[in-house]
Amino acid sequence: MTMDILDRIVTQWAAEKPELNTLPMSIFGRILHLTKHLEQEIASIHKQYDLKLGEFDVLATLLRSGAPYQLTPSALISTAMLTSGAMTNRLDKLERKNLITRIHSNVDRRSISVQLTEQGYQLINQALTEHVQAQERLISVLNQTEQSQLSALLKSWLSSFNPNTPSGSDIE
Repeated sequence: MTMDILDRIVTQWAAEKPELNTLPMSIFGRILHLTKHLEQEIASIHKQYDLKLGEFDVLATLLRSGAPYQLTPSALISTAMLTSGAMTNRLDKLERKNLITRIHSNVDRRSISVQLTEQGYQLINQALTEHVQAQERLISVLNQTEQSQLSALLKSWLSSFNPNTPSGSDIE
C-alpha cells in the first residue's frame, strides 16, 4: 500500500517527537478525512431533493416509525438529539415545503403530532433509496466481513462515550 498524507505526517512526528504515540493521530486524521468525503457525497444526494441532512433525518424518522408515519415533536427530538428550538425550525421548513403536517389532538389541543404528507412520503421514499445506494457504493471498497468488523469496532468505541445508550441507534 502506498503512503498517504497521514503516513507522511506520522513519519515526520516520529522523527521529531519519537516518544509520541502517533497511532491515534493517524486514526483520527483518517476518520476526519473520511467523514468529509462521506458527508459531501451524502449531502449531494440530499441536495437533489432540496433537503438538508437534518430535514432528511426527520423525514426518515417519520417513515421508519411506520404507518401512519406520525410522531410527536418530543419523540422526534429524542431520536435526533436536538433542542426543541432546532426541531421547531426543521419542522417549520418541512411544513413550508408541504412534506409534513402538524396535527392537533382531538383530546388535548396542546398536543401535536407531526405526520408525513403524501408528498413527503413520496419524496423520502425516493431520497432514501438513493441515500442507501450511495452508502453502499461508498463502503463497497470493503468486503462484507470488513464492513461487519468496522461496524462492530465503531459501535464498541461509541459505547464508551455513553455506556447507558445504544450507540448509533438513530443514524440513517
